[in-house]
Amino acid sequence: MWNWERLSGLSFSTGTKNTDKEEPSIHHWFNKISISGLIEAEAGYEKYNPDAAGESGEETSDIALSTVELGLDVDFIDHVGGHVLVLWEEDNEHIDVDEGYISLTGTEDMPLYLHAGKQYVPFGSMDTYFISDPLPLELGETRESALLTGYHKGLCNVFCGGFNGDVNKIGKNDHINSFFGGADFSLPDDDSREWNMTAGVAYLSNIADSDGLSEANDIDGDGSPDGVRDYVDGISAYIYLDLIHSIYCTAECVCALDKFNAGELNFGDDKERLKPCAWNFEIAYVTPADIGFGVKHEGSNDCHDFLPESRYGGIAFCSPFENTYLGIEYLYQEFDNDDTSEVVTAQLAFEF
Repeated sequence: MWNWERLSGLSFSTGTKNTDKEEPSIHHWFNKISISGLIEAEAGYEKYNPDAAGESGEETSDIALSTVELGLDVDFIDHVGGHVLVLWEEDNEHIDVDEGYISLTGTEDMPLYLHAGKQYVPFGSMDTYFISDPLPLELGETRESALLTGYHKGLCNVFCGGFNGDVNKIGKNDHINSFFGGADFSLPDDDSREWNMTAGVAYLSNIADSDGLSEANDIDGDGSPDGVRDYVDGISAYIYLDLIHSIYCTAECVCALDKFNAGELNFGDDKERLKPCAWNFEIAYVTPADIGFGVKHEGSNDCHDFLPESRYGGIAFCSPFENTYLGIEYLYQEFDNDDTSEVVTAQLAFEF
């Protein structure tokens, strides 16, 4: 975060003297602004082993500036704020407004809140100690221009909202047609208890609107989803445990509640009705010196070549300097067609 205090000696000058009231100082406005950012550089190696007889394996490696993020948060006035996050990723090769919304917050007596704009819908936790995204995120992450409202009192957070998704019913008008809701809960702090827990559950009325499945619904490959005959609900649930402040466990599942009609997703047999599901379980140990180790097991059902059917992984990481992360992970993946792959990724990241 930038240190705006060093600029506090500056002030606006209008060229005329106003004796009725003082002009606002730059320091006054800078105190309302927070700037943050993230830079990630990665080096990776992958070995792909096809199951089919006669096909040879393939090995690839690369070094990349994988992610650059720049965030701006502004508290305009009491109870009103704004958030903008600009993102560049190696895979996309262009700068995108990843998030941008206005926030309204209530009072301590009435702790309501509202976010209006482009945001990640709170459908799942998606937390991980690994470098690679967990499979529930690949299946369920949903970024939309949405209206989110909630009530956050103490350790309980209840929310709901809606948006006009990219995947509509075939032949229907384009309207606000996707809705979500859920709740998160944490145990109160207790010095006599050496563990803590956070858990949550969320519902999405049209899981085909998730970023991964909306791309999978682009059957003809023209860059836009083709629609579905019936909406398929989705649900996510997670639990996070903090044990003796050094062992951390995460378990999460995201799944569709019904089957898609045949041919509505571009993975698998076009005559097969699919009910995608993905789950992740990982455990990490972090020392007081910020050196950590972790293992994971995750998998998916009815995702064919879209997601690995089974994935095992291990990671070692540390924080050599303040706000700096250095880690290396290994993943072994098995797919529905019995192909396998091994992936090694090293990452150096700096957050400010």
